Amino acid sequence: MFHLTYEFKLKPTRVQIAIFEDWLEQCRLVYNYALAERKDWIKSRSCRINACSLHSEYIIPADTPRPTYFNQSVRLTQARKKYPKLKKVSAQVLQQTLLRLENAFVAMWEQKHGFPRFKKPGKMRSFVFPQLKGNLIQKRRIKLPKIGWIKFHQSREIPDSGVVKQARIVKRASGWYVLLIMQWDVNVPQPIPQGKAIGIDVGLTSFIATSNGLTIKRPRFFVDAQSKLKLLQQRVCKKRIGSNNWLKAQKKVAKFHEYIARCRKDWHSKLSHQICNDVGMVFVEDLNLVGLSRSILGKHCLDAGFGQFFKILQQTCFKRGVYFQKVNSYKLIGI
Repeated sequence: MFHLTYEFKLKPTRVQIAIFEDWLEQCRLVYNYALAERKDWIKSRSCRINACSLHSEYIIPADTPRPTYFNQSVRLTQARKKYPKLKKVSAQVLQQTLLRLENAFVAMWEQKHGFPRFKKPGKMRSFVFPQLKGNLIQKRRIKLPKIGWIKFHQSREIPDSGVVKQARIVKRASGWYVLLIMQWDVNVPQPIPQGKAIGIDVGLTSFIATSNGLTIKRPRFFVDAQSKLKLLQQRVCKKRIGSNNWLKAQKKVAKFHEYIARCRKDWHSKLSHQICNDVGMVFVEDLNLVGLSRSILGKHCLDAGFGQFFKILQQTCFKRGVYFQKVNSYKLIGI
């Protein structure tokens, strides 16, 4: 199986935007309710047997099973019969919200991530249709369950041989987007080691330094934009919270953050294609990116976006038939 993700900007009507907003809010409420159930169950088992907490007591029977994705999905089905607002939302979309919470707990246990947090109003920005069937795309329109046909800006051609497996609706500062996951029943061969090899070392002074003598200075996307960002944030503070002017000022800050992220991603993409010219193998150091982001220079490491660069470079190498591998940083000295 081979999968690719196609991203397009939607052109929804006002009615469809209202439906999107309502679905995001219902997903947020389901997420918070499920998280509260799990948090209460954990706290009821974390206190001592012979003493209760001075701040709060969680009286939950001892035989109550731990809340999981499966038993919460069963209760979600019962809640949809009781609450009409939940019934308006696709059942699979709400189940994916519970699965999103389950993945957050798995990441906390296995990858040392933090404890999942409750979603404030407006913080839930995407929902997923996990299963799509039939001819969904016709003449720059896509058909979504319970919503209908929605126009989108087709910036690139969609191959007819692929099958749309999933669709994610994302809300951003610049508008609404749809991410289509296409599937092909083919096996694509992976690039094999061949040709000229190049080793890449990343840093904060020079973004990259390659084994063939190429050094690229690191552009400071976020640091250089801080003065303008500070001005926009000051305008937000001067507005009355909840007013229309406050919402407009917040939207300008969000758009500027999105502009900075797009500039960084575009620069990473162009640099990755420059690296793949006339080489057959690319080796990069396997860094502890989480540790770097929490260091004293974490702000500059996050601004550089090493993780995003490695991901884009790996995708570029795959498209151009170049072998890509992460190795221990000390092994790059011998290349």
